[in-house]
Amino acid sequence: GVSRIVFGSSSSVYGDDTPSPFREDVPATTPVSPYAATKRGGELLFESVAPHFGLRVAAVRLFTVYGPRQRPDLAIHHFARLMAARQPITLFGDGTQARDYTYASDIVAGILAASAWTEQAPTGMEIFNLGGARAVPLRDMVEVLAREMGTEPIITWESLQPGDVRNTAADLTKSERVLGYQPEVPFEEGIHRFVAWLRDHHDPEP
Repeated sequence: GVSRIVFGSSSSVYGDDTPSPFREDVPATTPVSPYAATKRGGELLFESVAPHFGLRVAAVRLFTVYGPRQRPDLAIHHFARLMAARQPITLFGDGTQARDYTYASDIVAGILAASAWTEQAPTGMEIFNLGGARAVPLRDMVEVLAREMGTEPIITWESLQPGDVRNTAADLTKSERVLGYQPEVPFEEGIHRFVAWLRDHHDPEP
C-alpha cells in the first residue's frame, strides 16, 4: 500500500495575522477563506492519521505559483490577456499588498525534493514552505508584467476583497536545511519566460 505522500497545501493557511515571513511552526489557526480552511483541514487529517497507518507525509505549502500553463483565470495570466487586448485590469486594495510569487519549475524541484525526503523520513507529517524568496507588491507585479507585454496598463481600483490575504512571504529556512530547496528563477525572469510562452502558444488576447 501507500506509505509515502506529498500533500499539496497552500500559503493561504497562514491567514492574515501571521508574522511575516511565515514559518512552518506557527499555529495557522485562522484561515480567512474556504479554500484555505480546506487546505489546513487536509494537513490536520494527514497529521492525525499518519502515525496510525505508518505514513510518511510531506505537506508542501505552495506560495503563489506562476509560469507557463498557468490557469487563465489566475492573476498574471488574466492580466496579461487583458493588457494585450488593451482592456482595463481591476486591482483590489491599494497595490501595496504583496505575494511571494514562485516559478513553476522551482515548485517542481521542491516537490521532488519533498518526495525524496519521504523515502527516509520517520512516520508522521512535516510541513515545508515552497516559495520564491521574495515578496512582490501588487503594483510592482503589474509594472513588470506590463513592461514585458510592451504596454501601459489601464487600471481600475476596487476595495480589498473579503478572504484575500494581504501579504504572503515564505520563511525558507527549514526547506533549505531539510530539503536543500533553493528557488532559482527570479520574479522578473519568470515573467519574461511566461510572456514568451504566452506569445508562442496562445493568442494573448482574452
